[in-house]
Amino acid sequence: MTRKVLVVDDDTAVRAALAQTLDLADLQAIPVGSFIEARDHIGDGFDGVVLSDMRMPGRDGFHLLDHCRGVDADLPVILLTGQGDIPMAVRAMAQGAFGFLEKPCPPADLLAVISRALHARALVLENRRMKAQLEAGDAAARLLFGQSDLANALRARVRIVAQAGAEVLVSGPPGSGISKVAEVVHLCAPRAKGPFVKRAGAGLDPEGFMAACAEAAGGSLFLDEVGNLPPETQFAAFERIEAGMTARVIAGSSADLAQAAGQGAFMPDLFYRLDVMRVRIPSLTERPEDIPVLFRHYVAQASEQAGLRPPEITQEVIAGLMAQDWPGNARALMSAAMRFALGLGQEDAQGDTGLGLAEQMAQVERSLLIEALRRAEGRASLAAERLKLPRKTFYDKLARFGLRADAFR
Repeated sequence: MTRKVLVVDDDTAVRAALAQTLDLADLQAIPVGSFIEARDHIGDGFDGVVLSDMRMPGRDGFHLLDHCRGVDADLPVILLTGQGDIPMAVRAMAQGAFGFLEKPCPPADLLAVISRALHARALVLENRRMKAQLEAGDAAARLLFGQSDLANALRARVRIVAQAGAEVLVSGPPGSGISKVAEVVHLCAPRAKGPFVKRAGAGLDPEGFMAACAEAAGGSLFLDEVGNLPPETQFAAFERIEAGMTARVIAGSSADLAQAAGQGAFMPDLFYRLDVMRVRIPSLTERPEDIPVLFRHYVAQASEQAGLRPPEITQEVIAGLMAQDWPGNARALMSAAMRFALGLGQEDAQGDTGLGLAEQMAQVERSLLIEALRRAEGRASLAAERLKLPRKTFYDKLARFGLRADAFR
């Protein structure tokens, strides 16, 4: 998370005191004495927040607020006001200020507001980064989120499979995003500019299958839950693939298709044709370190869609998420994030997990280590310092939970 705070105050003593308060809270203070100086730091790439006095010689807090909103409407600006400036502060809030504080301000109140502003800024910047990735570059990097080794392996596998051109079988537990991964395979393939046609396996008759093949010509045909294809459609699909397709077939299944074929519940010949290239999506239980990454992305996405300011995602919320099993995988996490963004479901992150106290404490401890490493960008010594742990203890805990600091760089 960004930790920069641009402190704007013409009073040298006040400016120094504010900067010291921020420094003690492990925040990066950038003290300046005027609107002119502040303006030089504020560009569309500024990744911090602004804390400014309302009354200053020349250009006051209103001018600074107007400038910030002109550069970036989502840049949080917090205004410091004297007792007589409250009506002005209310007006500033109406014009888009993130918040205001009355001087003198207790450090705890100041840091609480700044923390909320920094969280909001981090979510906005992360969402912008994701949107930028959607517009250019590698589809696997743009659309498949996560920082774990398993997430990296999934992206690498998708890229390899996409280039092969053969039939693909995408498997994973329910809610893991099989349809999305199938579409990413299509987008990473040479025929990405062709159509991507989806059909549910259940109820798809041979005529419907042939019509879908024609519609997907030059692109990809995705058969969702292919194990539910009626027997006659399985036979038609096998014959069509054997004869040569003008569309690439990508099949998806949350069930064990190999077992179904072995038990006679699915046509073995079709299974072996579809299983030429295989992509397996890991569950969230296998890669819990990706839960905070995915949750932040989903919250930012839901907040933008609802036109709301992203809520603060505290360490307690992350710990609550990490303590859950998430049998519904990414789909369930996305639903929880949507409710959280709308202020309807913070209990999702802190509800009954069904785990014993020792297990919950272990998961919370693991999540704290992961968050510290993420914030420190993989610098183990800095993460240990922020957690107030001796280095040896910190490394022992990393080993206990199977974590590597370099995975967060």
